[in-house]
This record gives sequence, C-alpha cells and structure tokens, in this order.
Amino acid sequence: MTNSKIKDEPLEKQLWKSANALRKNIDAAEYKHVVLGLIFLKYISDSFEEIFKKLSMGVDEYSGADPEDKDEYKAENVFFVPPSARWSFLQNHAKQPAIGKTIDDAMDAIEKENPSLKGVLPKVYARQNLDPTSLGELIDMIGNIALGDAKSRSADILGTTFEYFLGEFALAEGKKGGQFDTPRSVVQLLVEMLEPYQGRVFDPCCGSGGMFVQSEKFVAEHQGKINDISIYG
Repeated sequence: MTNSKIKDEPLEKQLWKSANALRKNIDAAEYKHVVLGLIFLKYISDSFEEIFKKLSMGVDEYSGADPEDKDEYKAENVFFVPPSARWSFLQNHAKQPAIGKTIDDAMDAIEKENPSLKGVLPKVYARQNLDPTSLGELIDMIGNIALGDAKSRSADILGTTFEYFLGEFALAEGKKGGQFDTPRSVVQLLVEMLEPYQGRVFDPCCGSGGMFVQSEKFVAEHQGKINDISIYG
C-alpha cells in the first residue's frame, strides 16, 4: 500500500493496524481488555487534565480552587486521576520493564479514588504473555490519539476509536464477539425506530453505551434539546 493511501485511511483504522500488529500471539478475547482499558484510561486522563488546567489557572469561577481537590472534579462530573495514574506519568515510564505493573497499580489507584469504578477497570498488564516493549509501544500509539489543540476534539477521536476497536475485536473473536458489541448500523436503526425526542432511554445491556451516543446524535440532528432525554443502563 502506498503512503498516500495510508494517510487517506481514517485514524482509527491506522491505529487498529498498529495495535493489532503488537498483539502477536495473544488471543483477541484477552487482548481487547488490554487495548480498550488503555484507551479508557487515556480518555479519563485527558478529561481530568482539561479540568486540572482550568483549576491551576484559577480564572473566574475557578479562582482559588485546589487542582488536587477531588470534589472539584466531582462537581464537573469528571473522574479524579491521581498523579501515578495520569497519562503523562505512564508515558514517561512506558519504556521501563515494569510498565505492566505500573499500569495495574494505576488502575487500582483510580478505583480507590473513584468508588463507582471499583472492580471495573482491567488489571491485566503485568501478565507474563504481555511483552513490556510492545506494551510501551501501545502506550505511545494511544498517546498520539490526542490530535489538535482542543480536548473536546480529542475526546471525540478517543470515542470513535473505542467504538471502532470494539467492532474489530468482535470480528476477530467471531460469533462470541457479538456478546459485547452491537454493530453501529443496528444501533442506529433501533434509535431511528424509537425516535427518542424526549423522555427516558433505557438500555439494560448498555455495553459501550452506543445506544446512548446514537440517541444524543438523533436529538441533535433533529434540532431537539439534549436535556429533554435521560439515559439509564
């Protein structure tokens, strides 16, 4: 494939090829927890850093605020990320042999600071079948997702990448993959049929939250008000 064709590919597709090349002999069912866990960690770290910067600058309503006060982030509906779990810290340690344990410790630290995440985050990075060098390369690769100078754009890219990777892992796993991912086209069709202009949207098997994302897009595309719907999963 020529360089021009590679550049024309969507970012998430380029990232998938890179991530899949690092998988080596690890089963897709196991590897998905490694990759998706890191993307989620990058997402919450970026969200944290955005608020952290505002608190550190102390402008307007953030005047006098403490950037290390967990309550400040709770008020913004953002997870508090302790220093040893922030993406910049992990990226600085990505080339160390013990990077797997460093990530597992980071996941533990985040769960301790955010009770709603207790028992949710994967702690699979110190396993012997996961090559530290490949893991470090994976961290660097995901670190490049934050393109552009707007964190909101970064969040959109991370969300799109997460959704794309879910679909690719489902294909890699075969029939069992459908247990954790419903194709976007199916979700879009369901939302178009439901027409969630207002009221409650309930998805008892919400998984990655695709139904909620598509419901929000539906409301926005039909000039509705996002606050007119409530989501439950």
